[in-house]
Amino acid sequence: MRVEHHIRAFEQLLSSYDGLLPLHRHLFTYFKKNKQMGSSDRRWATRYIYSFFRLGKALNHLDNLQRLAIGDFLCHDTLSLITAQYFPDFEASISLSLDEKLTLIKNKHPKFKLEDVFQFDVELSEGISKSEFQASFFIQPDLFIRVKEAEQNLIVNQLKAKDINFKVVSATTIALPNGTKLEQVITDPGLYQIQDVSSQYTGTFFEPKKYDYWWDSCAASGGKSLLLHSLEPNIELLVSDVRENSLNNLKERFQLAGIKKYHLKTLDLLINNDQILHDYVFDGILLDAPCSGSGTWGRTPEMLYFFEKYKIDNFVKLQKGIAANIIKYLKKDKPLIYMTCSVFKAENEAVVKYLTDKFDLKLERMELIRGYNNKADSMFVARLIKQ
Repeated sequence: MRVEHHIRAFEQLLSSYDGLLPLHRHLFTYFKKNKQMGSSDRRWATRYIYSFFRLGKALNHLDNLQRLAIGDFLCHDTLSLITAQYFPDFEASISLSLDEKLTLIKNKHPKFKLEDVFQFDVELSEGISKSEFQASFFIQPDLFIRVKEAEQNLIVNQLKAKDINFKVVSATTIALPNGTKLEQVITDPGLYQIQDVSSQYTGTFFEPKKYDYWWDSCAASGGKSLLLHSLEPNIELLVSDVRENSLNNLKERFQLAGIKKYHLKTLDLLINNDQILHDYVFDGILLDAPCSGSGTWGRTPEMLYFFEKYKIDNFVKLQKGIAANIIKYLKKDKPLIYMTCSVFKAENEAVVKYLTDKFDLKLERMELIRGYNNKADSMFVARLIKQ
């Protein structure tokens, strides 16, 4: 009966989801509406739905429950009731490595192709191993926090006191299991920022100087601004975004971080903002551009299933349009930092080439940050200097 209960809970949850909302937000709403589900039910339903989507479009000829059983087997080292029901011979192999499991699946289902997991015939950025990237979708990324170097020992001691598994990545970065409830572990929320390690690495491209005036043009909830401020607290900062709710989140995060001196504007950067920004000039501009997010789909595997190829062109138009409208506010010899969390060349190197061809910008350096080998996001960053 328990396995039938698991199957019914998964099928009801799957049928309720259409891909319009991020899956984690849908789960929050779904569980709130279905209060009869206990903590164990919610935990298993969450595991199953993520395991299902991590298979992408592979083995689409099988029914959903068979695909779920395979996806869950590949993603976990503990056997679920559904996998045990559909593939009882997998039980002895549940602790094998991912490569060994993939071989087992290929032997049992010759139609299985790893490239069907990430099923996009689009050129990827240089340096990506397609097979390693595709296999990474079966591995849950870590949760990363950025801390002040002087406070790392304090946080480490709190994690140890609660028996939380963690890994010190650097003097300012700690990795934890995804889903760690930090608010129940670290006493002061102002001691850390949740930020992927690849996102933190983009800060090596910023190079802010004391008393500079910087603009975080697509600031969202302020992660890059907080990183910039940690590198040089003595800067003047303008933050903007088209989404007012994101800026409300930014204000809360800035308050927790103790940042009080900044300017904030709600701006649509696809239109002319000269009436608002006519006298602004900046020593640096951050453009963390709207993008496909394909480098973060390890955290949002539902996108493997629902994302449509035509959207890439839409994002490229956004990226070029926003960049074209902000470059004029950058001082001569100063940097534009262009960033995406995409692995598609069209959104990365191709946009950089467009910017250097069309505008008076010189590429200083760029890099595709391969996070998929480190249980992290993959990102792209370029530093362009105005001539």
